[in-house]
Formats: sequence, structure tokens, C-alpha cells
Amino acid sequence: MEAAGTDEVDKLKTKFMSAWNNMKYSWVLKTKTYFSRNSPVLLLGKCYHFKSEEENETAPVRSRWPVENDHVVISGNVEEFRRDFISRIWLTYREEFPQIEGSALTTDCGWGCTLRTGQMLLAQGLVLHFLGRAWTWPDALDIETSDYESWTSHTVKKLTASFEASLVGERGPPSILKETCRRSFEDEGRNEICHRKIISWFGDSPLACFGLHQLIEYGKKSGKAAGDWYGPAVVAHILRKAVEEARQPDLQGITIYVAQDCTVYKADVIDKQCISKGSENTEDKAVIILVPVRLGGERTNTDYLEFVKGILSLEYCVGIIGGKPKQSYYFAGFQDDSLIYMDPHYCQSFVDVSIKDFPLEVLKASSREKYPLFTFVKGRARDYDFTSTPTNEDDLFSEDEKKKLKRFSTEEFVLL
Repeated sequence: MEAAGTDEVDKLKTKFMSAWNNMKYSWVLKTKTYFSRNSPVLLLGKCYHFKSEEENETAPVRSRWPVENDHVVISGNVEEFRRDFISRIWLTYREEFPQIEGSALTTDCGWGCTLRTGQMLLAQGLVLHFLGRAWTWPDALDIETSDYESWTSHTVKKLTASFEASLVGERGPPSILKETCRRSFEDEGRNEICHRKIISWFGDSPLACFGLHQLIEYGKKSGKAAGDWYGPAVVAHILRKAVEEARQPDLQGITIYVAQDCTVYKADVIDKQCISKGSENTEDKAVIILVPVRLGGERTNTDYLEFVKGILSLEYCVGIIGGKPKQSYYFAGFQDDSLIYMDPHYCQSFVDVSIKDFPLEVLKASSREKYPLFTFVKGRARDYDFTSTPTNEDDLFSEDEKKKLKRFSTEEFVLL
């Protein structure tokens, strides 16, 4: 009888905390973000200059960070930056989704921010893999202009108008223009289907392979439960397990490698790349490399800022997650010494991604001695007395990994 009473108290407490967090994170104070026109902005490897060419009396300011291709540098076009930023997938707290198994929770407000930023990081990796870094969402700049039209009707109208205009134009033979428009329409259609498929994998449903419900299930094997706060190091391994266990055909060519003790073992990465888990596909897998790192003690060590900026300057960077204790953000770029991030601490209503044409708008957002954040080492982890993979496939972590993860307190500042 006493145990039953305790359960009822716990349920009431859970409901009260959920209601409080839903109210707390549903309110948002909109603040204006200011950028300098005199400094370059780096967003996941792309460099933008907001100063137009007319304003440059001399050569344009160049970023000190190396960018692989010169054409990646875009001058004087703020709209291109906005389009690129809005095209990133923004995943936040949600409410009123299907109840999480083993709990009374139908929201992740107040505790799921690291899982959400981990989802954003993985989503960017999938966008890179399937769509490429040059891709942007065609309707990125139109999401605020049409409250009553769905994205599909808006896109179709826009493409149809463009197609009809090209047919009556005098810029070339009608047959060539028709073929060009047809190919453009088909490519954009295929990309949008892929874009929607990627988002559907992160739906708040027990069936979504990278959804909150599935991630929590994998977290249980590391001693975590729904309602607990997850650290970035634990989330890294949860994401690895989720990708390994995904059964969708499109995801069989992707895997995740999680670095150990801030060290990336090159041979282990190659082994991951070459594993084709019981499939007939002999092609190498794409490998997402995640490196859990702690930056300083109670506060972030500013010596690491240049390394963080350098990583965010890489074209194939999938972003960084981390922040203050129990408060995780997804960092995607920087200007000068200010970081650009996406904030998951905003409660939105559940979106059912299983229905056709689900809305996309709510899934878019804005000389001291130094030591490296992490190192690359030749060979395998086992060559250095570390275990590279769990010995028991049923466990999320091996015994060695569990011991190491105990060192990462959930109160620490950690970047992934």
C-alpha cells in the first residue's frame, strides 16, 4: 500500500514538472542577432562576407581559416547565409508526443536538450552524406511569407511559374529550356524527398530510428532513463548504437566512430569504413567521427577557442554540441570570437512525420603552450591497451567504456 502511494506521488511529481517545463520553455524572448559587416562568418565550412563588393575599396577581407575551395567564399550576400542557416535541421523540445515507454512522460522539456543537439549533429551528417554541403532548402527564405499555404503548394506554384516563364522567353530554343527546367524540377523533387526522409528518421515516435524514443531505449543500457539529463559523451555512444542498429536500406552505408580518451585511432576508423555488416554491398562506408572532449575545469579554457573555430571551418564538419551544465547547444559556426549556435531549449508541439506533407517550417531556425583538443594516432586502440569495440553486442558500452564514462560527470562542460 505504501509502495502504491509512492508511485502515485512520483507520477504527480512527473506531471507537475512536465507542465512547469512546458510552460517555462514555451515562452521565448526574441532577440536580434548582430553581425559585423567587416568580419567573415564561417558556417560549417562555408565562409560568408557581408560587405558588398562596392564597399570594398581594397581587396575583400579574407578569413584566416583555410577553406578548401575558393568558390565557397560568398561576398556581399546576407540572403545566402540566411538560406544556408535556415536549411540546417533545428530540433527542439517537444510536447504531447506518444508516451515514452516505462514512464508517464510525453515531453522532453527540461531534460532532453543534449539528445536534441545530438540529433541535430547527426542530422547534419546525414544531410552532408545524402545531399552534399552545397544543398540548401529551396523554401528557406519563404517560411515566414506563407502561413496558410503548405510548402508543397508554394513550391509547385513557384516552379510552375518559372517553367511557364521560360517557355515564352526568347533566351534559347524552347526544347532546350523545357529539358533544362524538367531536369531542375526532377532534381529539386528528389532532393526534397530525401530531405523529408532524413527529417522523418528523427520523428518523436517509437518507430523513428533516430527519434527520442529510440535514443532513450539505447540509453537505458548505459543506466539512463527518460527524464535524466544526458551528457555529450553518453549521447555520442547512443548515436553510434542507433546508427549501427538502423535497418533502413539507405542507412547501411553509414557508421559512427567515437574517439576514446580524445584519441582517434586511424586503423580503427578504416576498419569501421570497410565493415559491411552481412550485406552484399562491398562499397566503403561513410564514417562520422565523434570526439568527446572536456574543455577546461569549471570554466571553458579560452586557449581552445582557436581550435574550436578551426574545426567549424572544415567543410565536412557536422558541428559541435555542448555548453553549460545541463544546458546543451548545437554550435555550427562563428564570427570573430562569437559562436553561432542553434538552441533546443524551446518547447514546440509534436509533429507527426508519418503523415504526408508534414510541415517543415517548425524544424528550421539563426603564446602560452597549447594542447590539441584531440589527436590522430596510427594503429588501433587495442594496440595501446584500449578496447575499441564492446565485447558483448547486447551491451551499449563495454566494461572499459563504462569505467571511462564514469569520469564524465553530467555537471561538466563537455564538447562533442
